[in-house]
Amino acid sequence: MDQFADQLRRLRTRRGLSLRELAAAVHYGKSYLHELETGRKPATEAIARRLDEALAAGGRLVASLRPAAAEDVESEVEALELARRVTASDVGPETLDRLERAVDALAMAYATTVPAELLPRVRRHLEYVCALVDARKTLAQHRRLLVVGGWLSLLRATLHVDLRQSLRADAYLTTAAQLAEQAEHPEIAAWCLETKAWKVLTSGDHRQALELSQHAQEVAPRDTSAFVQASAQEGRAWARLGDRAQTRRTLDRVERLAEHRPHPENPEHHYQYDPAKARSYAATTLAWAGDPAAEAVAREVITDLEEEGTRPRRIASARLDLGLALLAADKPDEAAAVTSQAIGSGRIVPSNWWRVSEVVAGVRLAGVSEACDLLEQYEAFRP
Repeated sequence: MDQFADQLRRLRTRRGLSLRELAAAVHYGKSYLHELETGRKPATEAIARRLDEALAAGGRLVASLRPAAAEDVESEVEALELARRVTASDVGPETLDRLERAVDALAMAYATTVPAELLPRVRRHLEYVCALVDARKTLAQHRRLLVVGGWLSLLRATLHVDLRQSLRADAYLTTAAQLAEQAEHPEIAAWCLETKAWKVLTSGDHRQALELSQHAQEVAPRDTSAFVQASAQEGRAWARLGDRAQTRRTLDRVERLAEHRPHPENPEHHYQYDPAKARSYAATTLAWAGDPAAEAVAREVITDLEEEGTRPRRIASARLDLGLALLAADKPDEAAAVTSQAIGSGRIVPSNWWRVSEVVAGVRLAGVSEACDLLEQYEAFRP
């Protein structure tokens, strides 16, 4: 049996779904899925992607279908190595320019690529940077290489956080912080603290998340995206600690900071703060704080994101915000409906499933008829 077929069978069985149930979820015939699962028919990328979403597989089916994906990563790195050799330099300006562009491309891919798919690309580029560390170069070139390595280590840590791989995330956060220190790059250092704040916030250590986000603001230059992001993270920590007054004050501060920031050339870049994100962060923060304003803000965010049509992960997250806000507004049936949409999108990364758990628990506590269906879906798709 080929890798895709074996992976599909194991994922379906693990979710406790019959072929008929899976066929209904992806709108394909049961017999066709049976032939895919037994390796009698080849899968297309379209069906692999749809099955990935239905089974919350984090891109594993697409990855198993495309061994060429690994070849694509190798091709990227081989092209870099060829260009470096052609210039007859160990680490010349052209190599560094291309590496810096690769970092930006990977950071932009983060918003739309499932973590399991993006991780191999980041890993391979990081390996290439490691191979160049001892190469002959000037001090200025060495610093640029350290900065590239710092951003890649940070992005890799972020992907491990998304995948709930805590030890790996900690290891690469430490590496990124060390490279930032050697390169004297305070923005990367601040992003490391902000990312760690998010990691511990999702683990329930709200006080440490507050301290880390405040420390990140002390480290970050005030004109950088890291400063704004760390401020937004502080607001979420205050919300989880139940301090509505501090939450509101922090949100107001983030809104003022966002107003004065230019619109980034690449708003999807994970490390370039897009002022449009301010509303999304406000929706999350207000929902966590139990603020009545959360429902209206979350609805606005979902409408805007759906019109934009390019941020499926943020739409799923906004639906979780709305679900929590609807629970607070005593509308558990509507909360169940929007949470079901979020789960069914297949765009909730493992690090965000604790938020799904909170909404599901609230819907069950309300005792509405939709609770059973929502719980069944939650159990079927939970990573």
